[in-house]
Amino acid sequence: MSTRVVKPMTNGTRNMIYSDFSEITTDTPEKSLLAKKDKNAGRNNSGQITVRHRGGGNRQLYRVIDFKRDKDGIKATVASIEYDPNRTARIALLNYIDGEKRYILAPVGLKVGTIIESGVTEIRPGNALKLANIPVGTIIHNIELHPGRGAQLVRSAGSSAQLMAKEGEYAVIKMASGELRRIRLECKATIGQLSNIEHRNIRIGKAGKSRHLGRRPHVRGSVMNPNDHPHGGGEGRAPIGRPGPVSPQGKPTLGYKTRNKRKITSKYIINRRK
Repeated sequence: MSTRVVKPMTNGTRNMIYSDFSEITTDTPEKSLLAKKDKNAGRNNSGQITVRHRGGGNRQLYRVIDFKRDKDGIKATVASIEYDPNRTARIALLNYIDGEKRYILAPVGLKVGTIIESGVTEIRPGNALKLANIPVGTIIHNIELHPGRGAQLVRSAGSSAQLMAKEGEYAVIKMASGELRRIRLECKATIGQLSNIEHRNIRIGKAGKSRHLGRRPHVRGSVMNPNDHPHGGGEGRAPIGRPGPVSPQGKPTLGYKTRNKRKITSKYIINRRK
C-alpha cells in the first residue's frame, strides 16, 4: 500500500494525503458476509450521548469478520483483498475447500491465490495457530485474551506484536505500545503484521471528509461558556484555572491514567505501556 499526495489545487486538497488503494482487488463485497449496521450518533440504549461529536456520515454495511479462526485443518484460498469501512486494516475473503466463505484481517504480503490455514504449525503470514506452537520472536497480530473467545488485541492497520518468551502456561507478548503482557499459551494468534501500514500518514484534508466518516465538529472547551465546560469562561484566552485539564464532566483527562489499580487482570501485565 502507498499514499497519494494531492496537489494544492483547492483549499480542500491543499493538505490532503490519501491511500491509493492499490492492494484492493475488488470493490464488491461478499453478500453472504454483510450485516445491517444501524447508526446511533454516539447514543447508548437510553438515548443519552455517551460519545460526543458523532453523527451523520455515509451508510455502511458491516462485514462479518472471523476473529476466532476455528476451522482448524481446513485449507482456504484468498479470493480477494477488500476495503472495510468499519476498520483501518484491509480484509481478505477466504474460500475454504469445503465451500464456506469467511473474512479475515489481511496481513502484509497476503495476495490473491495464497493458501492459508489455521491450527497448523507452518509459520506463514495469515496462518492462525496457538501461541504454544509459535516460535519465540515471531511477529503476530489478532491475539486472543481467552481461548476460543476470538481475537481482541492488535487489530488496527499496520499494528503488530512480538512473542518474547514462554513461561510455564503463559506467553510473554510485547505490544506495539511497549507493554509486556502474559497471555495463555492456548490462545490463538495470526502470523504477520497487519496491512495498510501507511494509514498513519493519511491526512483527511477538509472538514467535509470527516462528515462523510460520521464525525461532527469538535469544539474546544476553552472557547465555551463556563456552564458548558469547566475550561470555559474568562476574558479572552484564559488558562484552564485548574491543576490539569478535565473533561466536560469534570474528570481529569489528557494523559490521566484511568485504569483501576485493583483490576484483577493487572497481574498479567509485566510492564505497563508508556
